Amino acid sequence: MSRELSLAEIFQLGYYWETKILLTAAKLDLFSALDGKPKTAREVAERIGAHEPTLSLLLNALVAMKLLAKEGEQYGNSSVADKHLVRRSPHYIGHLLLLHDAEWNNWGKLEETIRTGNRSVDRHVFETDPELGGNVLAVLDRIGRQSGPELAKRLQLMGPLRMLDLGGGAGTNAIAFCQVCPELTATVFDLPATLRVTEKTVKEAGLDSRIALRSGNFNRDSLGGPYDLVLMSDILHYQTDESNEVLVGKVFAHLAPGGRLVIKDRFLDEAGTGPAWTTAFAVHILVNTQEGGCYRTGDAIRWMAKAGFASIVELEKTAVVQGVKNRDA
Repeated sequence: MSRELSLAEIFQLGYYWETKILLTAAKLDLFSALDGKPKTAREVAERIGAHEPTLSLLLNALVAMKLLAKEGEQYGNSSVADKHLVRRSPHYIGHLLLLHDAEWNNWGKLEETIRTGNRSVDRHVFETDPELGGNVLAVLDRIGRQSGPELAKRLQLMGPLRMLDLGGGAGTNAIAFCQVCPELTATVFDLPATLRVTEKTVKEAGLDSRIALRSGNFNRDSLGGPYDLVLMSDILHYQTDESNEVLVGKVFAHLAPGGRLVIKDRFLDEAGTGPAWTTAFAVHILVNTQEGGCYRTGDAIRWMAKAGFASIVELEKTAVVQGVKNRDA
């Protein structure tokens, strides 16, 4: 039986103060300004172009949040801030925080959206700010490099397979699958602006001879093929149920007989109340996309069945669904 929340925990859930303090510090690139050695509030203010007295309030709050340390009048980064929040660090994740900050005003319209059902955005921030989108893709690529090989091994890939990584972003999964399965070749299909990032990551991995890039809009353009494996990873929550059904049917037509479609996404359980993070993500999609949504595993199974897939299984609960095309199809 789950424990009830305390009054203190309810208040904590309602406090967005620390969130905005961190996002503002990232926007100011404050942690990069403290890279190297501790500095006074005046020195930091001069470096980032800020008002010293008000900046001091922000700095002190960041100390209390354990992102900064303070000795005397000097402030310095904590070890975790040095690793993840200094722009020159190879582990920098600040671009994700900048994305969250760019979406801040959309969240302020949540009440209006809930009352009216009308969404407040007509385009995702990746479309309005392609540079930010590219930087976020690079961060997600670094974060996702651990899960890709695990998924490839779970799928037991063998032989000279032809893979399509649909909406493949930076090519994270295509790279991982090629590394796990030496005979596999892949195509990453995405928008031209995204593929500029993909080209870089593929070359850095030394796999440009095995991974091809195909630009276009997957709802409108030909996908090429035929393929033995198509992966849709975290793309369907940006679309409507109807668009996803049509796209799954389109993928079916581009699969070779016996080919597989694997959908990896953030699915809700059948009750719609879990996993907890995904229920919050569903609200995020509501306020930050024009028509996206979080779906249930049953929705993915329905799309596949409608397309003609014969063998459909949930490989990982609320995360991965696979459909296989009959060899005589």
